[in-house]
Amino acid sequence: MNFAERRDKIMFFDYYYLILVVPMVILSIICQINVSSVYKKYSVVSNARGLTGAEAARNILKRNGLLDVKVERVSGRLTDHYDPRTKVLRLSDNVYSGSSVAALGVAAHETGHALQHAQSYGPVGLRGALYPAANVGSMAGPYIAMIGLIFNFGAMITLGLLLFAAAVLFYIVTLPVEFNASGRALEILRNDIALSEKELEGSKKVLRAAAMTYVASALVAVMSLARLVLLSRGRRRD
Repeated sequence: MNFAERRDKIMFFDYYYLILVVPMVILSIICQINVSSVYKKYSVVSNARGLTGAEAARNILKRNGLLDVKVERVSGRLTDHYDPRTKVLRLSDNVYSGSSVAALGVAAHETGHALQHAQSYGPVGLRGALYPAANVGSMAGPYIAMIGLIFNFGAMITLGLLLFAAAVLFYIVTLPVEFNASGRALEILRNDIALSEKELEGSKKVLRAAAMTYVASALVAVMSLARLVLLSRGRRRD
């Protein structure tokens, strides 16, 4: 089979993309829309104590002896994150100064990541170890595999699949990290911040919607890898 025939065959049989990947991409978009909608709904529901996200985060850190973790404001919307390298908890404008149950949920979730890091939570260490390979694999892996498929280079296909598999594993390991952080957040909000059950329900819905975005991203990655594996098996049969 010459180059043109091989290329056309790969493109023809890439209905795997339509069957496996496209539905997961649509699911991911739906999850992103849903988290924005849920966050917007509960961002106007204030907590009874009037605590802001920044105040809640600092209270949680203090209660757990993490006095070396700073809480800073970061621009943007839903750009909240914890940086373990600098031990800085960055909260977006609406979360930092907001007193809604949505703001407290997000702030407590990100503080949960700081607690994970301080307590050497296993999946966090594994995710950190995977990050360098996953970063390269997510960007280059699929392209290397597709070039190998087009030019029939078995070693290049294998390299691309291995690199992308590292990225997929990173997405999978991220799931317990995020779910654990949300679980910690809800426990903290109930026991330490003393939200009422009604207030807690709003925070829970925000965290659940956010968690589904990670699930959808993992599914996109898994199905993308499955597509490449199926294409490579088709090449071997040829």
